[in-house]
Amino acid sequence: MHLFSQMKSRDIVPNCFTLPIVLKSCLVGNAWREGEEVHCDVIKGGFGANPFVGTTLIELYSGERSIEAAYKVFGEMGERNVVAWTVMINGCILCQNIVSARRLFELAPNRDIVLWNIMVSGYIEMGEMVEARKLFDHMPNKDVMSWNTILNGYATNGDFEVCERLFEEMPKRNVFSWNVLIGGYGRNGRFFDVLGAFKRMLIDGDVCPNDATLVTVLSACARLGALDLGKWVHVYAENNGYEDDVYVGNALIDMYSKCGTIENAADVFNRMGRKDLITWNTIIGGLAMHGRGADALSLFHQMNNARVQPDGITFIGILCACTHMGLVKNGMAYFQSMVDDYSIEPQIEHYGCMVDLLARAGLLAEAMDMVKRMPMEADAVIWAALLGACRVYKNVEFAELALQNLIKLEPKNPANFVMLSNIYGDLGKWKDVARLKVAMRDTGFKKLPGCSLIEVKDGVVEFYSLDERHPETKKIYETLKGLTELLTSGGYKPTVAAEDKPKVGISSSL
Repeated sequence: MHLFSQMKSRDIVPNCFTLPIVLKSCLVGNAWREGEEVHCDVIKGGFGANPFVGTTLIELYSGERSIEAAYKVFGEMGERNVVAWTVMINGCILCQNIVSARRLFELAPNRDIVLWNIMVSGYIEMGEMVEARKLFDHMPNKDVMSWNTILNGYATNGDFEVCERLFEEMPKRNVFSWNVLIGGYGRNGRFFDVLGAFKRMLIDGDVCPNDATLVTVLSACARLGALDLGKWVHVYAENNGYEDDVYVGNALIDMYSKCGTIENAADVFNRMGRKDLITWNTIIGGLAMHGRGADALSLFHQMNNARVQPDGITFIGILCACTHMGLVKNGMAYFQSMVDDYSIEPQIEHYGCMVDLLARAGLLAEAMDMVKRMPMEADAVIWAALLGACRVYKNVEFAELALQNLIKLEPKNPANFVMLSNIYGDLGKWKDVARLKVAMRDTGFKKLPGCSLIEVKDGVVEFYSLDERHPETKKIYETLKGLTELLTSGGYKPTVAAEDKPKVGISSSL
């Protein structure tokens, strides 16, 4: 705009190529008033009928959500090509006027594939998948992006079964098609299917994964503890030009941290040429999670020296680091610094970290006082942290209070009863143990069995406690029995919780 003003001050007349560029800059910079001034120059110069200038004006007013002004420009255009119709219809969609968009779509003399896709996308954005599918079914000459549009619509609007069926029907797929499927599995918590779809993509060989694919797969590896596959993806990324991709790097740090190999995570961090806020947050959180609080705090100071502004997530990692190290005073100082030095308003997660810090240090009264002083109601995570600390420090009074609140928040979760039952058991209060067992039984819900995930032969196997669905259950139990006898002969004595009977068991897989 500064150059355009200089141009006019020197009496240089803008033409039909200058004005669209200036109007685009107004749109990008949200400079609506300046854009309207440029519109005056358009009228003065007699460029109102120019399709290139007119189309850019429609984009400007649509971005401003002034659909009436956009339609006025559209009506004054002498020549309306398919681009002008497309931009006007897209403007109506941006203003959430799907009825006007469809009316103009029906009036358009020519409809190319872009216009069809824009209209289908409009219905998808409004959540009207039935109308979107009807229009898609009538679309002539569908291309792969047309299929991707409707595929993504089903994925984002919650009808993932239809999305899966449609994916199988596609005559041709590109990397975006696969990303919609793999990303949909990830958003729906179907992490085994993420890995399965990724392997199928590689076997098909027609399409190569991109950075978005790798990030989703690495996230699934992190959730499942699939370290070997995660390492393979790391090698694949390095061999295919993604070694400097910050998003892939962040996902690798997260995967290695959650899979228990924090040294690998630190190595990825140190080798990254470009680091963003997420990079720093991920490695600080990973170090804290692994009990390496001193390293996490050291990196926080490096982060400040690198002039990277921390956010609320950064301080969750810092407070967790203080919790693992038992640094109560430091944790309190960082919590106050977050407010005073960085103007970050503490959220429930930060208060939860502080309650956990105090409770683990045995300062249960101070932790309870923190709960009372919170500006929001404590959630189940905070009360569960208090209940867990009460078991360590044998504080029945606070444990019973924590359980009362947990029952209000999670009435169907019997695990809360189990925790207090264990506290009673540790103190030899067997009548109270029996009373809690009755209360837990009256809820009608059973505690979910323990679950473990391991990698076996390039796959992830899921094992549940006392489950006999695995086809090799007999062999597994025989091995487990042998391991138990070996441990017992070495002097190991298992700790049996108050609600459990002394029985052996692991098993089952998917």
